[in-house]
Amino acid sequence: MNLELTEEQKMLQQTVREFAEAEVKPLAREIDESGRFPRETFSKAAELGLTGVAFPEEMGGAGFDHIAYTIVIEEISRACASTGVILSVQNSLYCSPVFHFGTEEQKKKFLVPYASGEKIGCYALTEPQAGSNAAALTTHAVRRGDAYIVNGTKAWITNGAVADAAVVYVNTDPSKAEKGITALVVEKGTPGFQVGKEEKKLGVHASACCELSFTDCEVPVANRLGAEGDGYKVALSTLDGGRIGIASQAVGIAQGAFDAALDYAKVRKAFGHPIGDFQAIQFMLADMATEIDAARLLARRAAWKQDSGARFTMEASIAKLFASEMATRVTHKAIQVHGGYGYSSEYPVERAYRDARITEIYEGTSEIQRLVIAAWVLKSY
Repeated sequence: MNLELTEEQKMLQQTVREFAEAEVKPLAREIDESGRFPRETFSKAAELGLTGVAFPEEMGGAGFDHIAYTIVIEEISRACASTGVILSVQNSLYCSPVFHFGTEEQKKKFLVPYASGEKIGCYALTEPQAGSNAAALTTHAVRRGDAYIVNGTKAWITNGAVADAAVVYVNTDPSKAEKGITALVVEKGTPGFQVGKEEKKLGVHASACCELSFTDCEVPVANRLGAEGDGYKVALSTLDGGRIGIASQAVGIAQGAFDAALDYAKVRKAFGHPIGDFQAIQFMLADMATEIDAARLLARRAAWKQDSGARFTMEASIAKLFASEMATRVTHKAIQVHGGYGYSSEYPVERAYRDARITEIYEGTSEIQRLVIAAWVLKSY
């Protein structure tokens, strides 16, 4: 693995950083306070190819690799975590399963307009009583001729309030446990498909996170991804890639908080000196820089493994576990460097601290990551 970015990746990084500074960062505080979905920013991101980073151009994507994808999510999240997760879900959780498991006809209909950013997608797996134990989902579907009749409720669905379609995981045969789960693409406007209340959350306020409900919702069999009963496989393989996106989001949040703390340490004075002159502050900054660098390398290693075509489940979980917990530690220190000002919403580190916390929960909690890693370690050594 070559740790040096290619010239193309460096150019992408610079382009996305400039976009984030000019278009994303100025809106970050406003959409955090209002909870407004940044549709105009999403559209501008689509023009740069950021809604389908690692998908072929003929499928509406930008044709980059997954290391480039980690760069995009990090740079956007450095400016705004809400925008970062919106793009992560679009790329990793919606477009990816359609690309890997969809037919050519499904890709034309359900991938091309989404990878290009013309439409917005979401991923509906979690339920009120089924989070970490995805096999326990109770949203069920009964086949009747050429359609499935879907009933149930999904919870905590990022992009759900604005999505044009959702990859929905349903139970088509409860007697088979996880082998009875099936993945369906359900379009907005389908009778019986309703968007519920948006969640009031600690952070990432603009992510349009909500409940989705299905009442006798008739979904064509032609909208099924893979075979009936393949849904659990689709869900888990999709989450592997999604965890790299969340690791990169966590790195971006932490980097933004570190940047703010570093700048503050240079200008804030105590006892006649910039606080950055004091060893206590220097040690915090040193720890923050070290952890961010380590997490970034883990995320890029996982993306490199994904690009190689090899199984990358353990690498994705390692990156997600370390990066998410790192982001909480780093944003905590960033507030400490700011002192009382860090506790004020006038300063961005307060928002970063709130935003970082969710990275330890969604797309697999830290506890689930440890179970995944342990299983691979016990099998491999």
